[in-house]
Amino acid sequence: MAPPRSRKARRHANQRRTRLSHVDAQGRARMVDVSAKAVTERAAVARGVVRMQPATLRLIRAGRIAKGEVLAVARVAGIMAAKRTAELIPLCHPLPIEVAGIDFEVSGPGKLQIEARVTVSGKTGVEMEALAAVSAAALTVYDMCKAVDRGMVISDVRVMEKRGGRSGLYRRRE
Repeated sequence: MAPPRSRKARRHANQRRTRLSHVDAQGRARMVDVSAKAVTERAAVARGVVRMQPATLRLIRAGRIAKGEVLAVARVAGIMAAKRTAELIPLCHPLPIEVAGIDFEVSGPGKLQIEARVTVSGKTGVEMEALAAVSAAALTVYDMCKAVDRGMVISDVRVMEKRGGRSGLYRRRE
C-alpha cells in the first residue's frame, strides 16, 4: 500500500498507528523513562541458528577448529554481549544482569542452534540482551570457522519467551 500523499492524510495515518515508546511527540528518538516502573524479576529466552557444512559442524564437535574451542569461546562472547547490550543498542537501558547462559544444540545436519537465557531484577525487560547474546555467539562461531566454511548462514534470531513486567508472559509458538 502506498503511503498517504497529503499532509492531512499522513497525520491521520500516523494517529491510527500504535504509539512507539522510543519516539517522542515530534518523532524524535528518545530513551523510555522507566523511573516510575516497579522492579520485578524479568527473563527472556532467545534462539538463533548457524547453518554450515556438516563437515564444519563435525570439526567443531571434535575440537579440531584451528582457532580453538569454538563453543566455549562463543558461549563467553554471548554472555559478554548480554552484559554490554546497552553499549551496542543506543536506546537500550543498562541492566545489572543476574544470569546469562548460552546453550548449543545440533538440530540437524550442519545446523547449530544457539539459545540464550537472561535474567534480571529490574524495571525493563531483557529481550534485547538475550537477542544480543545469541547474535554475538553466532558471529563468534562464524568468525572462528570461516577459514573452513565461508558459506555459513546465521538466521532465525528471535525471542522465544519473555517473562515479567506489565505485559507478563510471552511465548512464541512454533
